[in-house]
Amino acid sequence: MAFDYDTLEWLRQTHPAWRLLRAQHAPLVAGFLQRVFVEPNVRNLSQSDLAEALEDELFVLRERLGDDAFPGSALGYLNDWAENDKGWLRKFYPDDTDEPHFDLTSATEKTLAWLEGLTARSFVGTESRLLTLFELLRQMHEGSETDPAARIAELRKRRDELDQEITRILAGDLPLLDDTALKDRFQQFLKLARELLADFREVESNFRMLDRRVRERIAQWEGGKGALLEEIMGERDAIADSDQGKSFRAFWDFLMSQSRQEEFSRLLEQILALPPIAGMQPDSRLRRVHYDWLEAGEHTQRTVARLSGQLRRFLDDQAWLENRRIMDILHRVETHALALREHLPSRSFMPLDETSATVALPMERPLYRPPFKPLIATLALEEGDVEVDLGALYAQVVVDREALKRNIRQALQESRQITLGEIVRRNPLRHGLTELLTYLQVAGEWPQTAVDDDGREQVSWQSETGVTRRATLPRIIILRS
Repeated sequence: MAFDYDTLEWLRQTHPAWRLLRAQHAPLVAGFLQRVFVEPNVRNLSQSDLAEALEDELFVLRERLGDDAFPGSALGYLNDWAENDKGWLRKFYPDDTDEPHFDLTSATEKTLAWLEGLTARSFVGTESRLLTLFELLRQMHEGSETDPAARIAELRKRRDELDQEITRILAGDLPLLDDTALKDRFQQFLKLARELLADFREVESNFRMLDRRVRERIAQWEGGKGALLEEIMGERDAIADSDQGKSFRAFWDFLMSQSRQEEFSRLLEQILALPPIAGMQPDSRLRRVHYDWLEAGEHTQRTVARLSGQLRRFLDDQAWLENRRIMDILHRVETHALALREHLPSRSFMPLDETSATVALPMERPLYRPPFKPLIATLALEEGDVEVDLGALYAQVVVDREALKRNIRQALQESRQITLGEIVRRNPLRHGLTELLTYLQVAGEWPQTAVDDDGREQVSWQSETGVTRRATLPRIIILRS
């Protein structure tokens, strides 16, 4: 890529990684996504789990910086980070679920890796990288050598060097790497392991873009199936036969070998047990880094499987001509949706008359009933002078259900479960039997309630006349939801 002014200005305006570095809340975005996705190597999270984690993060920051620092909600921030104009998160719906999930984009992971490299390192190894460069050059030279004699001579030279090393070891000369060399090579291993995990997101993103182009092409295709399949399969073969596709396939075949996995696990355990390496206090998740590679590779394989499934569904469509009208309607809807994808209108642009069918059964209609006409006798009303006690009108008993629920919630804050008798003993009944019946109704509507028919509880209260009344109930247990 040319680093001229126009190219860099275009990247500054459009690339998600550069936009993240320029964002107002870049420290919040980078720190939160690094802690939630990169450090535990989580490929995707549901909206509820991610929003809960972000809400906890915002609560801590608001306690320290004030409520005005981050006034928005956690879900609002997540949806904003997943918008097309930012592109820091990918929001999608997995199969067999209606809850959205979020995943890091490749640009965001590149930004986090670059930010991590800004921190000062106490030890910068160079020997291991130089040895890696020499080993790569040797492999390229041997792999491109076409002269059999030259390759045989190189192999014999290496054999002689191995024989000399075996002789020295048998003589008691056993050279070992010192602590500095071990730390140098271990740091290089950590760097390559993290970069490999980051590369998987970019590979998966490339395959996902291919899947998206295929879906768009099928939605807008107006020709025959043969021509479409020929074009799509040619593009898919081009991706599979590209340098990236071949490299990923070779990596996957190498990693799926059972013997390679066992050898890698054995070597990793031995290296982590060395005192110089143990003194560096490596992350405990490093012991299963090859399983993290497998999990990341499986996500990429699932993306390729979705692409194949899209082609298979297209081939299985046997009712193309019979359902021509339906297919034309769906085609117009898909084309309209693709045209409006980048510029969504603010008002309703595709209303639906009915979202469900209206079912009316003939026998559900009630039979005709003539209206009832009451007969009112026309009697002359006489003025009465009887004195009536009106106190009964003001002696009505009103029980506050919300207050009873509040009593139950306060009691459940101290313990995970409580019986109805204990709640009444803490909060004596003021309205007698009416309040007790309301307690029973609230307990029946509580999310988690258990009734012990073998146990009994006695509830007592004072009536207005001072008489103590008692009621024996089954043992009702209310649980914290």
